[in-house]
Amino acid sequence: MTRTIRLAQPDDARQMLAIYTPFILNSAVSFELDIPTTDEFGLRIAHTLTRFPWIVCESAGKVIGYSYASNHATRDAYKWSVDVSLYVAEEYRRQGVGKALYTSLFACLRLQGYFNAYAGITLPNPASVKIHETMGFTYVGVFKDDGYKLGDWHSVGWWELSLQRRATPLTPIN
Repeated sequence: MTRTIRLAQPDDARQMLAIYTPFILNSAVSFELDIPTTDEFGLRIAHTLTRFPWIVCESAGKVIGYSYASNHATRDAYKWSVDVSLYVAEEYRRQGVGKALYTSLFACLRLQGYFNAYAGITLPNPASVKIHETMGFTYVGVFKDDGYKLGDWHSVGWWELSLQRRATPLTPIN
């Protein structure tokens, strides 16, 4: 089965929402409470792509996973750092899709000049911790009881990954 990694397009929103919706409805993996509309999700993709990569993995024309980067923080001194997210359809987990998506995402981020990637993981989530640590992330710390969803408080662990060697002077990132 051939799989393709490519940049996401707003037209992929419907298929990506099919992957994302169970995380909203049935878990605390996402702290989002309401399912976005397909149009809203498409706008998120378009907005993200103005500055950061958002990529998908396809199999036989079907989106089976996606990964993207976003602002780590808004102050200018943070602009060389990003937060990253990864979602894979349940039937394609543990088949190398997540690793392929993250490998491609990190290559794009390095080319763009980013130095640090951070991942927040709602705990417990051993599968997410495993993929992040397999990709080289190291544990930083935890925000205890950071979000309330599905009738309970949830803590968020944070992991970091150095994307490349630090350099000075820095190339500006817009």
